[in-house]
Parts: sequence; C-alpha cells; structure tokens
Amino acid sequence: MSLAEAAEIVKDSDTLALGGMTLYRRPLSYVKALLRRRQPPRDLTLLSFTGGLESDLLIGGDCVQTVRSAYVGLEAFGFAPMFTQYAQQQRIQVLEETEASLVMGIRAQISGSGFMPSRAWLGTDLPVLRPDVKTVIDPYSGDELLAFPAIPCDVAVIHGLAGDREGNVLLNNNLGIDMELVYVADVVIATVERVVDKLERTLDGVIIPYPGCDFIAEAPSGAAPTSCYPLYQLDGEAILQYTEACNAGRFAQFLADFMHC
Repeated sequence: MSLAEAAEIVKDSDTLALGGMTLYRRPLSYVKALLRRRQPPRDLTLLSFTGGLESDLLIGGDCVQTVRSAYVGLEAFGFAPMFTQYAQQQRIQVLEETEASLVMGIRAQISGSGFMPSRAWLGTDLPVLRPDVKTVIDPYSGDELLAFPAIPCDVAVIHGLAGDREGNVLLNNNLGIDMELVYVADVVIATVERVVDKLERTLDGVIIPYPGCDFIAEAPSGAAPTSCYPLYQLDGEAILQYTEACNAGRFAQFLADFMHC
C-alpha cells in the first residue's frame, strides 16, 4: 500500500512501536506520513527499546501521551529536545522502563502470558515508580520475584532495505528488537527502500518471511536523516540543525520544513 494509506492504520490512543535503534534505521518517512494526516493521531503510547529523532518529532507534534522506552535521546548529539521539554513540563507521561522490564513485558505478550517473572529490579526503588509491577513467589524455589506485566502493542512499524511482492522484508544486521516487534504487535507495517519481485538471500541481513508483516509501503530514503546501512549513513548535519532549531524555540518551523523535504 502507499505510505499515506499505511499511516491511516494508526488510531488515537494506540500503542505504536517504532523499529530501528537510536539513530539507525528509524521509520522517519512513516512518522512524516503520520504528521501529514489531516488529523494526526493523538494520545499515542510510544513503545521502543530506544527512542530517537522519530519519537521526538511525534512528541513535539503533540501526538504522544505516554513513552515506554529505556532511553530517548540523540546519542552524541545530546538530549532529545522535545522529549526533555515535554517531560519536564509534564505534558507526557514517562512510564519508567529499563531494558529488563521491556524485555520481560514483550516476552510475556509474545508468550500469551499476563506477566513474566524476573529478579530484575529486586533491591531497587523502581517498583515504587511502577506499582503495576507486582511480586510473586516462585512455586519451585519459594523465592520472591517481580512479575512484569505483558506489554500489548497495536501497531509496529519497521524500516527495511527491501521488500518483495510476496511480502518478505530484508533488514540489515543492526536489528534492535525489530524481530520481537514482529511477534508482539497486532499489526506490523514495513516501510522499505524499494520493492522488488523477489528477495535474494544475503549474509549481510535478515529476512522477515511474508507472514511477519501485514503491509509493505515503499519509502526511498525512508530512514533519513538516520542511517540505513549499507545504503546511506547518518546525516549528522541534519541532526545538529534539528537540535539547534529546538533549542532556539523553532521546532514548528523545522517540522514544517522537514515535512516538505
């Protein structure tokens, strides 16, 4: 389907997972398509192992209510400015997560279980911030464990190098948690650099077989200005322009220009 059609799948209050990792292979074209909608989605829960520019744009575009991520930032380029601003002003809810809590919650959802037990967070104050994380007793050892609740996901969007007409999608080897998102989400959308008749097997990538993705949308340079190895590298100048614009209070102008590039 077209990118615009794929963007209409996300509804208000959905949990939206965005694939890729930090500033690598993020679905920026899809984020643009969401923001170009006549009525962009509202009150989204963003789910990601790490959030980057794609998440910051949706937050600044007033699409997000809750963030579930172990990290939101721009790596060497500093804080994610709109996430930082909205969190400090309490305009979004930041649901406290760590790598362990995200992994356990995703595993529980994939397993069809209400929770996943773990020793993670034991002896810390994190459960005070997350009263929904309960304690359970291991029936075999008698040990007290934490029960991380399953994390549901309505829509996951990943960006790939290519997709074919049978529905297979090629990723590079910097996977993040994209393969897990394929299993955890109710609907999986893949934006791809190009659509081909049939994908060829490669050692420098992973193919998601056709049952894994529900929809494919062609989006050349769809991860820019983040990188999409081996096709193009990170555009550091564009990231710096973004942080400078936000720090100067010009997010709206940057977003308007970005939407038309």
